[in-house]
Amino acid sequence: MHTPGSHTSSMAAPGVIFTGCGAMNAAAGSAPADKPAKSSTGRLPVMVKGKRVKTIDVHAHCLIAEALALLPEAEAKSIYPPTKGSKEFDIVLDERLAGMDAQGIDMEVLSINPWWYGKERDLVTEVIRLQNEGLAELCARQPDRLAAFASLALQFPDLAVRQLEEAVRKYGLKGAAIGGSVAGDEFADPKFHPVWAKAQELDVTLFIHPQSTPELNKRFKGNGWLSNVIGNPLDTTIALEHLIFEGTFDKFPHLKVCAAHGGGFLGSYAPRMDYGCFIYPGGCNPDIKLKKKPTEYMRQIFFDSLVFTPEALRHLVAEVGASQVVIGTDHPIPWNPHPVDHVMATDSLSDDEKAAILGGNAAKLLGIKL
Repeated sequence: MHTPGSHTSSMAAPGVIFTGCGAMNAAAGSAPADKPAKSSTGRLPVMVKGKRVKTIDVHAHCLIAEALALLPEAEAKSIYPPTKGSKEFDIVLDERLAGMDAQGIDMEVLSINPWWYGKERDLVTEVIRLQNEGLAELCARQPDRLAAFASLALQFPDLAVRQLEEAVRKYGLKGAAIGGSVAGDEFADPKFHPVWAKAQELDVTLFIHPQSTPELNKRFKGNGWLSNVIGNPLDTTIALEHLIFEGTFDKFPHLKVCAAHGGGFLGSYAPRMDYGCFIYPGGCNPDIKLKKKPTEYMRQIFFDSLVFTPEALRHLVAEVGASQVVIGTDHPIPWNPHPVDHVMATDSLSDDEKAAILGGNAAKLLGIKL
């Protein structure tokens, strides 16, 4: 990875910090030399069956500097380590758009990883206000290129309900980005039901982005960045399993959930869920009667495509269906600098399925015009 230098531009976006999960000072990789020529807009055209496809990335990150400024300086820097040679909050919108162009991405849906779940009510109320207003302002500058998921103070569910409604109805945000749990409390806890009920009522999406699995920090020490490589997908897996097994999806059958990083490990070993309570009934709650087999709930969850190889994407689609997969890049972190190639190289997908994953599914999920 490399760190970006300082730039100037007429499209500068003061107060916006574009960043990614777990390594907030890394920059996106460059496009390969054999990419097709850019269009007059500077974007790489994506074609399927001879038709231009609008590509939509649901997993991209930024931060709002004004919200971070409410924290002590040292704490703010721990959330966003400033890059060497760059002003701390001097981020340029043109850089993000150029990065999207290099990836062949027409639109990104921005989100902010929840760092505020442990904050007190007055502070977090102002943090969320600044973030949601900032995201809305940013999207208004480039409505054809940017959309966003709201932030919510989930540690105060009554507040989160109001924040979600305001974000959707007033600011036009596409739903909300949430963590993998809330200070150790699982999303299946009934105290969060009012938030899920409001999301279902508004018909908007909840984008689950993990925050590692802090209970395992000691075991994650050592080589390999295991807190991210294992901790992040594990956090998402646990969150989704609880939503399934505690009957949350039965209570809210129209709840739209999209999971980052291909849904963690869920898609890789999903059938084991169907056998757990049969093999060991003592480990299950007899009062919870699921309406479907556990694996069947995966067909109503959406998953991003950040699984790295065509074979992994083939398997994810086989488990959940092509209609449930959307592009996710984690931009600007260069986990997958060529997300379109990743989909196109999955030979098991039909042309229609490729077009759906590249943008059609996300457009339907988020109400974005193609």
